[in-house]
Amino acid sequence: MPGLITPKRTAIALVCLLSLIVCCGLAYWQWARFSEAGGTFQNLGYVFQWPLFGLFPAFMVWRIRKLDAQRKAEAANPAEEPVGDPAGRVVTVEPVRRAHDDEDDELAAYNRMLAELHARDQR
Repeated sequence: MPGLITPKRTAIALVCLLSLIVCCGLAYWQWARFSEAGGTFQNLGYVFQWPLFGLFPAFMVWRIRKLDAQRKAEAANPAEEPVGDPAGRVVTVEPVRRAHDDEDDELAAYNRMLAELHARDQR
């Protein structure tokens, strides 16, 4: 991997670390509030919640990297794969067919879905 440490990756890591530090500080503050005489269980809930908020940016970086790797793998291997439906039958995925060159892909998919629902309703 060329350029393992880049300014962009360093900035992302610093933001993730900073969010974790700030949120752990807020959790400590909520613990102090809970320990006081007027502390409530809501404060205790925040003690557990703030560290999760601090870990969220790191989770999002991991998730985005995973989805990006999956997208690249699918782009490298565009072969059709059979897809199973809930009944256990194997269904092949058909490519989108356009009725007209100016027709929108989403509109065509929506129209096909409506046609399938109508055919099911007629049975």
